[in-house]
Amino acid sequence: MKNNNQIRIISGKYGGRLIDTPKTKATHPMGERERAAIFNSIRNEIPGRRILDAFAGSGAIGIEALSLGASHVDFMEKHPKAIRTIQKNLQTLQASDLANILRAPDGDYGIIFADPPYDNPQYGVVAGLVAHLVPGGLFILSHPESPEPPQLSYLELLSDKKYAAANIKIYRKN
Repeated sequence: MKNNNQIRIISGKYGGRLIDTPKTKATHPMGERERAAIFNSIRNEIPGRRILDAFAGSGAIGIEALSLGASHVDFMEKHPKAIRTIQKNLQTLQASDLANILRAPDGDYGIIFADPPYDNPQYGVVAGLVAHLVPGGLFILSHPESPEPPQLSYLELLSDKKYAAANIKIYRKN
């Protein structure tokens, strides 16, 4: 039975499983509708890819990617409660061997998810993540309406959609 501090993995190997979210206002889990829209549009790009879930919070985005066949996910997170929550979620799903929890990116990635806190979007960090994206890789940014996100003109914008307070942009690095 789901409680207020849990969200559901949408599809794949862990589909239907519940994971915990941190009991803190420092993170905001991406809604199921937004996650479904993102993963429906990129699901064929995920299998076998190394992925970065930046500003990971609960780890829901990265776990969703593991569920759909990502080879490895690095969860980038600084908040201690969020780190403990990600560790617990990975242990519950027996997926700890497919992931690392880091404070900064480590290497290059085929897909990078950036979902910074809306009250402190840290756009300088967001823009710096692109340096870790392989050619042909995808960069997915969730951001508030204001302030405007950085212009990532060196990436090709594939999609730009609004879901309630979330704006989701999907880019490809050529």
